[in-house]
Amino acid sequence: MTALLLPLLLFQAAPVITASAHPGPARPAAVPVTVVVSALASTQSVVKLNFYNTSDTFLKDGGQVMRLLVRPAGKNTITVPVELPPGEWAVALTQDTNNNDLLDKNFLGIPTEPYAFSNNVRPRFAAPKFEECKFMVSEPGMVINIALKEK
Repeated sequence: MTALLLPLLLFQAAPVITASAHPGPARPAAVPVTVVVSALASTQSVVKLNFYNTSDTFLKDGGQVMRLLVRPAGKNTITVPVELPPGEWAVALTQDTNNNDLLDKNFLGIPTEPYAFSNNVRPRFAAPKFEECKFMVSEPGMVINIALKEK
């Protein structure tokens, strides 16, 4: 797993990303990527973006390499610039519409708040696999478009 640790950030209209890394072997240079999330359920509630780079930790509690919190600031679409090392990545995101800092679920464990995955994967009966959601980061300027799925 990449030794990249990024602080938990709360973004406003103009997000700024800072990073710190543990000393260790040299990592490939990070590549600028833009994540665009549309169809937000709320223009005020925080959107949580979780970035994963391995199937072993995908959707596991604490398994994300990076988590970003973005406040839409009155907009129904957000644009988030990130720097990712080259390789395979997947994004899982939720919008905390009741602002309780949790992903609320029903008695079956299905989210009752809006969520989405990279590649706009729409799971029906089970959580998606990393392989379905992954995208390859290799060149600067990549744009990942994700539409939030209403409950």
